Amino acid sequence: MSRPPLEVADIVRAAGDDFIERNRKWIRWRHVKVLLAIRRCRTAALGGHLDECTRCGYRAPVSYNSCRDRHCPKCQTAARERWIAARRRELLPTPYAHIVFTLPRHLAPLVLQNKKVLYDLLFRTSAETLREVARNPKHLGAEIGFFSVLHTWSQQLRIHPHVHCVVPAGGLSLD
Repeated sequence: MSRPPLEVADIVRAAGDDFIERNRKWIRWRHVKVLLAIRRCRTAALGGHLDECTRCGYRAPVSYNSCRDRHCPKCQTAARERWIAARRRELLPTPYAHIVFTLPRHLAPLVLQNKKVLYDLLFRTSAETLREVARNPKHLGAEIGFFSVLHTWSQQLRIHPHVHCVVPAGGLSLD
């Protein structure tokens, strides 16, 4: 498997310290801890080991140890792939819609101070909105199920709370 030309760890090593310094007013130790883990993942800083084939004796070059942080993209790739495969097995044989509910930009500072309350509200209100629209006979007139995932940051790493919902194109009704 070849290494991609640029990894998240490369970005963290190049700009992580500046990012932390610019965002001191909101960044917490747990955020810094994740960035440090990603920076050190699979480098000499975490040590390494030699892999050797038990049949032919071939020795691969040093394999550096991983950080095993749940936020690390290198460490979580296999877990993510297993999770996606399991979710695919749960899908119904129907088309799906992707619906996103986003909090207004001006609420972002409030979210950072009240994450549990506001993320819970975002999940509950998006779920109830989907159910209410689906129950309406003008739309679907049925009960629906769906899958929701919270995203808290934009691709530019700015606070951007939003929920992605995957909704099947159908539901259960009495008729």
